[in-house]
Amino acid sequence: MAPVTTPPERASAGGQTSEPLLSVAAVARRLGVAPATLRTWDRRYGLGPSGHTVGRHRKYGPRDVARLELMQRALLRGASSAEAARFALDSKSSMTHGEVFIAGSGGGGRVLKMPGASPMARGLGRAAVAMDSIAVQGMLADSLASDGVIATWNEVVRPVLTAVAARWQLSGAGVEVEHLLNECVLAAFVRATPLVTPGRNHRPVLLACMPEERHNLPLYPLAAELAQRGIVVRQLGAALPLDALSGAVRRTAPSAVVLWAQLPRYADPGVVSALPRTRQQVRVFVGGPGWRRGVVTPPAERVEDLAAAAAAVEAAVT
Repeated sequence: MAPVTTPPERASAGGQTSEPLLSVAAVARRLGVAPATLRTWDRRYGLGPSGHTVGRHRKYGPRDVARLELMQRALLRGASSAEAARFALDSKSSMTHGEVFIAGSGGGGRVLKMPGASPMARGLGRAAVAMDSIAVQGMLADSLASDGVIATWNEVVRPVLTAVAARWQLSGAGVEVEHLLNECVLAAFVRATPLVTPGRNHRPVLLACMPEERHNLPLYPLAAELAQRGIVVRQLGAALPLDALSGAVRRTAPSAVVLWAQLPRYADPGVVSALPRTRQQVRVFVGGPGWRRGVVTPPAERVEDLAAAAAAVEAAVT
């Protein structure tokens, strides 16, 4: 039987031990950031383990973690990384209760409001606002690896996208944040989409936006989830004209078609009725906020969210 080991601890001046030290990965999970972000903060700003010895793994003590939490709080209030680091390192700061004055921030205009969001979502929001695409990609990769596609989309990505959109509607600012986040999210889900050959379905599943609808980002996590379940999909992208959609249906004879509408004005049931008939049955699913109050005519079926869409498509084609 292997000997029982205890976590490393920091010895106090009297020879007693205090709280266990934490690894980079453990602190990253606690703060909701990527491990690479902690290493960057250490290298650039000196916010690393105070007792780190060269040649040994970094281990963070309670004071180290407390400083990082101060930095995280400052970032949440809109500070730049350098400003937040200075605040965290200044133990004599006159600021209390995490109140941080950010010169030129316009009263916190760079803060995303995400009440009830997970630590990972809050960390992703901070990285997005900071335009730190490397940190965004790292956190998305970590979440996909540990929690999967559906949880990453619902619990990490969607809260941040919603907060960014709300900030834009309120202040008109943040378009650059939304664009950077969208590109990082798209890339992350594309990387999480395996090549399926052969698949469980003999006929592919077509994923497309309604004509003129350009918000196609949610189709990428759906494609990733279906591919991970061994289902062959074909992505047709945003704003697909009706004649092109009809041509794709004729050429591929799909087992199912998923049509996405983000906005109600694009949720046109006439598009569903105009799809060509094929010898073999084609299941048609419509999804997205645009369809929630619209009329869904047979043979189309409404799917409410990513999990429901994946389950419905899987049941239809296998």
